[in-house]
Amino acid sequence: MYCVRLNGLDDFDGWRRAARAFALAGIAPADIVWQGDAEAGDLFAAETPPPTADDARFSVPRAFVELAEVAILHRDPQRFALLYALLVQLRERPASLEDRADPLVRRVEGLAKAVRRDMHKMRAFVRFRELADAEGPRFIAWFEPEHHIVRANAGFFVRRFASMRWSILTPEIGVHWDGETLTEGPGATRGDVPADDPVEDIWKGYYAAIFNPARLKIGAMLSEMPRKYWRNLPEAALIPELVAGAQAREAAMIATPARPAARRGNAAPAWQALRDEAMGCTRCPLYRDTTQTVFGEGPVDAPLMFIGEQPGDQEDLAGRPFVGPAGQLFDRALEEAGIDRRQAYVTNAVKHFKHERRGKRRIHQTPETPEIQACRWWLTQELELIRPRIIVALGATAGRALLGKAVTISRVRGAPIALEGGAQGWITVHPSYLLRVPDEARKAEERKRFVEELREIGEQVKASP
Repeated sequence: MYCVRLNGLDDFDGWRRAARAFALAGIAPADIVWQGDAEAGDLFAAETPPPTADDARFSVPRAFVELAEVAILHRDPQRFALLYALLVQLRERPASLEDRADPLVRRVEGLAKAVRRDMHKMRAFVRFRELADAEGPRFIAWFEPEHHIVRANAGFFVRRFASMRWSILTPEIGVHWDGETLTEGPGATRGDVPADDPVEDIWKGYYAAIFNPARLKIGAMLSEMPRKYWRNLPEAALIPELVAGAQAREAAMIATPARPAARRGNAAPAWQALRDEAMGCTRCPLYRDTTQTVFGEGPVDAPLMFIGEQPGDQEDLAGRPFVGPAGQLFDRALEEAGIDRRQAYVTNAVKHFKHERRGKRRIHQTPETPEIQACRWWLTQELELIRPRIIVALGATAGRALLGKAVTISRVRGAPIALEGGAQGWITVHPSYLLRVPDEARKAEERKRFVEELREIGEQVKASP
């Protein structure tokens, strides 16, 4: 019987080295006891090193390595043994990882799924509070993870809050960033974190501003934001009151004429808080290869909103929507149609530039459904805050994001669509389409039609209350 004590509860590298040696020596999973440095081991198993591995090599699917790196962070004490058993199984049956009905594969994938959910919750529900010290502002947060995710998640917060000095305290470990170096410390208690922060008033105002009583689904809300996290969230104090008054607010919304002229005074700071939040978005993998999030821009009380597909190369570098060749064509078309872009809100369905590198060039790629769905959360918040009377989707991707389903532009183009909440929707081509039309005569015809559509939309804006 072998007993292996790893260097920590999340020691993937240590497990990997030992597992490789055991697998090469042909040691059966039942003959190994695995434990982290803080876990109780087998009472009758003496700590013994794995057999010395020779230079023999074996390969496993990259997908297994990625799965193991996540699953090993689970709190289940059997995680090391399960991963080793799966490793041995893959050596015998390399394709077994693709069998979603395999009990062992399902068990390990279940561990990984729980870890990913915990990592998402940490990113969503960590709230920093300011603490002044001799060196200036420092920000402290408290979080109670379900699994051993803190080290693995620390890089996200370093990238997102690179210019801040911050600490995230948990019962088992603390991670600290001084602007240059990430360090670790011992666990802490909730009492080590300040009780409140002046910035929280802005966040509470934003949360109250986007709370829509007509869309209240308590079950879904609790599923996404379980009560156990409420203690760490300043906005959670508002939830009981907002929920209690939801029915009355919904009745008032129904009784009030759609799209009143008076705008909410707190929309601007709420929009700014939303934009700041979007700058650190990692809801889909597109953020990894881009310069920045490209958020929408325009008046927060704009009666007209344009939704494009995604930022292009120049938009990604500038951090603004519609500034490249398609954007310049769009501006000229708006001017010919009598629409002042400065009075409209312009955004994209997807906020990061999806592309493929070819040498020094970055070639545009169309966003896929998961990327559109991941980014739809931001678009929904923009719609809630801006509340435009008329919304124009430019292209099929924008149309899908707006309507929640695939659209064929030729079938829906040129006629208004009634949207939830009383807004009017229009779907037309994206300006980049006009740049790609090869035949000059047809290009001129398509451009003329596009301008005429914009002119009609402009007249609708003027006519709407």
